[in-house]
Amino acid sequence: MNVLTATHFNFPGQTKVYKGKVRDVYTINDKYLVMIATDRISAFDVILPKGIPFKGQVLNQIAAKFLKATEDIVPNWLIASPDPVVSIGKMCKPFKVEMVIRGYLAGHAARTYNAGLRELCGVKLPEGLKENDKLPQPIITPTTKADEGHDEDISREEILKRNIVSKEHYVQLENYTRALYQRGCEIAEKQGLLLVDTKYEFGLFDGKVILMDEIHTPDSSRYFYKEGYEERQQKGEEQKQLSKEFVRRWLIENGFQGKEGQVIPEMSDAWTNEISERYIELFEKVAGEKFIKHASNDIAKRIEQNVTSALKSL
Repeated sequence: MNVLTATHFNFPGQTKVYKGKVRDVYTINDKYLVMIATDRISAFDVILPKGIPFKGQVLNQIAAKFLKATEDIVPNWLIASPDPVVSIGKMCKPFKVEMVIRGYLAGHAARTYNAGLRELCGVKLPEGLKENDKLPQPIITPTTKADEGHDEDISREEILKRNIVSKEHYVQLENYTRALYQRGCEIAEKQGLLLVDTKYEFGLFDGKVILMDEIHTPDSSRYFYKEGYEERQQKGEEQKQLSKEFVRRWLIENGFQGKEGQVIPEMSDAWTNEISERYIELFEKVAGEKFIKHASNDIAKRIEQNVTSALKSL
């Protein structure tokens, strides 16, 4: 299967290239960003050795759909999506925090809670919760946005104390985060899903706060199936979920959590295809539409043609 795990473009007007864990971002004329969602997959802040077929397309198309569905709440960076794996948008100055919001005790929050801690990012958690329980109200648990290495939990108080974000802007980020999460929950519920937790990234453009990057994708969000949720919680059973948590679980079971000295387990073709199928399932459930595979013998050539053509119209 042809997968896109690396890019080496030289677009007209290109001034800079940034390669993240999953996305490669090309700066055009110091004004626009061409963001390419590759088929790389990361977990525990480590890029895994094999690409996942169609993963980039899933991420890019979900993000584009939900950016359009939330532009009445907060303006966003997106201008066009000229290729299944590409978004072109406004270049912003990013805030150095990621706004994580959690409606349920799952994932990192559950691991922290199960370790005996009752505070996460300065937010106190009540006693008596079980993993995957709905929280009394959604909580915001920010992380620092690391250029390299691991993002780290940080409290609101510490963000303001260290002046990472001004108080005025941080209040805006919190308000937008809560409103976006509420909208995401409403959209998910119509599809028979629960939006468990998610993260948002914001930046400044012309002095205004705008939403950047992705939104409500399986890389940035966790979903449970609504049907049977209560029953599974009462019985203490695992929730049926759509996210990449199953990849993290597989890694943990195979002795890898991104810590020094640990070796990434081998990924078989059957396993990468299963991950791909789970991503496609999530797309169809979340987006409420059939996933159309844009297979290509030469993905890079297709991207270059589509992006070059789109840049001419900017």
